[in-house]
Amino acid sequence: MTTLSPILKQATPVVVDHALGSWIHGTDGKDYLDFTTGIGVTSTGHCHPRVVEAAREQVGKIIHAQYTTVMHKPLLELTEMLGDVLPAGLDSVFYANSGSEAVEAAIRLARMATGRPNIVVFQGGFHGRTVAAASLTTAGTRFSAGFSPLMPGVHMAPFPYAFRYGWDEKTAVEFALKELDYLFQTRTAPNDTAAFLIEPVLGDGGYLPTPPAFMEGLRERADRHGIQLIFDEVQAGIGRTGKFWGHQHSSATPDILITAKGIASGFPISAIAAPTATMAKAWPGSQGGTYGGNAVSAAAAVATLNVVKEEGLVENARVRGDELQSGLKEIQSRFPAIGNVRGLGLMQGIEFTLEDGTADAATAAAVQQATTGQGLLTLTCGPSGNVVRLIPALVVTQDEITLGLQRFEAAVATVTGAVPAAAQS
Repeated sequence: MTTLSPILKQATPVVVDHALGSWIHGTDGKDYLDFTTGIGVTSTGHCHPRVVEAAREQVGKIIHAQYTTVMHKPLLELTEMLGDVLPAGLDSVFYANSGSEAVEAAIRLARMATGRPNIVVFQGGFHGRTVAAASLTTAGTRFSAGFSPLMPGVHMAPFPYAFRYGWDEKTAVEFALKELDYLFQTRTAPNDTAAFLIEPVLGDGGYLPTPPAFMEGLRERADRHGIQLIFDEVQAGIGRTGKFWGHQHSSATPDILITAKGIASGFPISAIAAPTATMAKAWPGSQGGTYGGNAVSAAAAVATLNVVKEEGLVENARVRGDELQSGLKEIQSRFPAIGNVRGLGLMQGIEFTLEDGTADAATAAAVQQATTGQGLLTLTCGPSGNVVRLIPALVVTQDEITLGLQRFEAAVATVTGAVPAAAQS
């Protein structure tokens, strides 16, 4: 009997029968409030009618039109629509299928545009699992161990993880920027450095927002040294953080932007955007791919962007995200096992720690499993696996946030054996 690889561990035992909006309906007859959204992919919720209709209509026209062979209308429309939301000056787009592919395209472009070999990444970043993308990933050794040698030319600098260091944010930012400057003196000279690559909010690294002052410090150094600043918006983009792009919580702007995940509500498509003058420096043949910019995925992306705009989903993510974080901080006040709550918009992380402040992966894993029993789907993340992450769809309602918080608190109470103050009164 053929089975899936035994290495593919399921985060939940749920088998989906069908799904709609924020809800997954299992073959077990139970309904689950989905705060995983396919790891931040189903941005408009499951099976949004407008996305379903756009994909269904496109399937009846043409499914695969390889876009360096023949062009198709959905990709032209998507490219025009991206022009309305991309940062000023990023007026040229290359399409691929996955975040990893887009990351590799971005670093390839940066190296070609600058003629420099080295890429600086930041501790805790996740950029994918393909060999080059895994070489850039520092969110955990599990993503890069066992298949060395990895791609050379990658250097890692500290991320301003204030909670881990026990510092305030300003101190953490000053330290991280100081260490980055020291990296220039000891490992990669500025004129050997092609790019900085960073997520506006660390994903697998623990749902840590990158402090605006750090983003702005990177922008200043990039300008001073002629380095390309690449923002990996694969998970934080398309409204997830309560801004259309995660980096918009700072004044820093990218030279190259990477997007994927939520752009097409579950259909595989990714892209990088850069100024035309930069994109033109890519060598002939360095960009391409059989399935990149697939017609059905592009049609779904067009529908997704229309839904995000017309249904006010970026603002909904901000408001619902504030409610979610406020509720989580109230829960934190009742359970000592929760060391930290942080995030932006509908991208919230809950870090579990022991009494001495060290990572408590066992409790985080147990809570994540217990939430399933409560009818709430969640995931863990972080290098130590001690962060539970909540990623509701951008269409999530106030009532669903309230219900999610109730179910999350019940799971924490079940695991820790603690009775929340509200339940005692």
